[in-house]
Amino acid sequence: MLTGKQKRFLRAEAHHLTPIFQVGKGGTNDHLIRHIEEALEVRELIKVSILNNNDDDRHEIASELSERSGAELVQVIGKTIVLYKESRDNKQIQLP
Repeated sequence: MLTGKQKRFLRAEAHHLTPIFQVGKGGTNDHLIRHIEEALEVRELIKVSILNNNDDDRHEIASELSERSGAELVQVIGKTIVLYKESRDNKQIQLP
């Protein structure tokens, strides 16, 4: 579980990132989760955007993505989700 200070740090780090995954009207699926897990292992911090044609609640999508991928939910702002998971092999981010 991340502390408030760590979440603020990660939000600042994620500010300049562009979303690398999109959740469309099909919602989340196993294929998307697997790709998110692989990207988190390489990058540790990613953004996921929710497309306008998705009618599901953005907070439910965010919690489902974080639970199923084993990542920490850093932020949901608008239709953008920020996820963090410490990498086993490619550790780059040092949390305060």
